[in-house]
Amino acid sequence: MTARPRAILFDWDNTLVDTWQVIHAALVPTFELMGMTPWTLEECRQRVRGSARDEFPKLFGARTEEATQHFYRRFEATHLELLRELPGAGALLAGLARQGFYLGVVSNKRGTTLRKEAAHIGWDGHFRRLVGATDATRDKPAPDPVLLALADHAAGAPDESVWFVGDTDIDMLCAVNAGCLPVLLRPEPPAPGEFAGCMPRLHLPDCRALAELLVR
Repeated sequence: MTARPRAILFDWDNTLVDTWQVIHAALVPTFELMGMTPWTLEECRQRVRGSARDEFPKLFGARTEEATQHFYRRFEATHLELLRELPGAGALLAGLARQGFYLGVVSNKRGTTLRKEAAHIGWDGHFRRLVGATDATRDKPAPDPVLLALADHAAGAPDESVWFVGDTDIDMLCAVNAGCLPVLLRPEPPAPGEFAGCMPRLHLPDCRALAELLVR
């Protein structure tokens, strides 16, 4: 078995909380406003990876600012109401915090929104730092937000004793870029060729499985 970590960083959306419905509900009218065909929910699941800061200019070009404002207006209107804990996530975080693990979040969700959601669901006390998009100089998959998330950790630069837990290729790539151990947390195992250059070192199907591995 891989050695127990000294610190654990989590992705947020669809690693600890289920937010696909609210993301999709905000993207559909944004695409319509831009005169574009909206993505289906499944297309949203497959394509949403980077932060709005990185991805919206590719999608919306000169109308990026308008699209960003519209998206966040729609998102902010419903995200707390629709926020749902993924099965076992709360118990996992409580158990890890109780055992003294250094815990942080590295998300491509806007930082102010991330911290509002963590407070709303009652988890903000578990984490030393919650780092979202635009909090660091660059967003995931750059290593900058990982370094920021570990800024309160006394053990120095990240290495494979820091686990980065997420559900997508951008999380695994961020882990590799920062020197962390990439841990894939989702029901589906890695597909052939899905993680070229950033293969997960561990795959666990859900939060309960991670708790079984680490919480004693």
